[in-house]
Amino acid sequence: MEFEEKTYQVNKVTLHTREAGPADGTLMLFLHGFPEFWYGWKHQLAYFAANGFRVIAPDQRGYNLSSKPQGEAAYHLNILSTDIAELIKQVTNQKVILTGHDWGGAVAWTVADRYPELLEKLIVLNMPHPEVMKSFLKSHPKQMLKSWYAGFFQLPWLPEAVCKAFNYKILELSMTTSAAKNAFSSEDLKYYKTAWKHPGALKAMLHWYRANPVARLEISESIEVPTLLLWGKKDTFLSEEMALPSIEKCTNGQLIFLKDASHWLHHENPELVNRFMFNFVKAS
Repeated sequence: MEFEEKTYQVNKVTLHTREAGPADGTLMLFLHGFPEFWYGWKHQLAYFAANGFRVIAPDQRGYNLSSKPQGEAAYHLNILSTDIAELIKQVTNQKVILTGHDWGGAVAWTVADRYPELLEKLIVLNMPHPEVMKSFLKSHPKQMLKSWYAGFFQLPWLPEAVCKAFNYKILELSMTTSAAKNAFSSEDLKYYKTAWKHPGALKAMLHWYRANPVARLEISESIEVPTLLLWGKKDTFLSEEMALPSIEKCTNGQLIFLKDASHWLHHENPELVNRFMFNFVKAS
């Protein structure tokens, strides 16, 4: 499927997007995580566009072809969520279905908290409610160990050097060794490396971690937007134990575990993930 390429001026930055589907279709917005970009949603964009939805996947600020403002403060979750709220207001006057994975999930949770009037439904893949993440990192050694890399990313310059070394080998391995075999093709990895090589991209991507140490994350305890949380149980970065307390913070929430999926569930089994998402979106 061919995707339209557009740019939008929002919140003092430019967001690059890929879009597809009928202009009058229900709008679904897809937010990628680290270290991906819009391309990470290619399976979902094609599926939902073919089923009559209007789909938009932005490169979030700092990534690929979107703006890369300098300084850690430009990547606080409140600012990132304002980017998405302004994008929604610019493209439609209707409520949208917002989907996020990893850091995109953190932005999606925050948009649902700060701008619930913009959302019809919320779908999150393998990212806990921020308050749950904060609690687990204080009291669960297992999750502290899983999140060691987030502490490393707080250091100046060294994470950039390590991630860039040997043609971004560490970033590549962070994806391929934590996912099912063949979840990422050699062609996929070429696209990712092209995105990582854009001037300023790697530093900006790492600023997401530096600007948002979990101890400072604060959103409401209760999410009013109807929410679906999909969780691959083989996630090596985020404990499945955070899934249930996250959905319990939703007044209308549904949790589905994928026992054979990892953190990269939407790459490993896109047909199953798409079906769960479609059923949730279509349910009254």
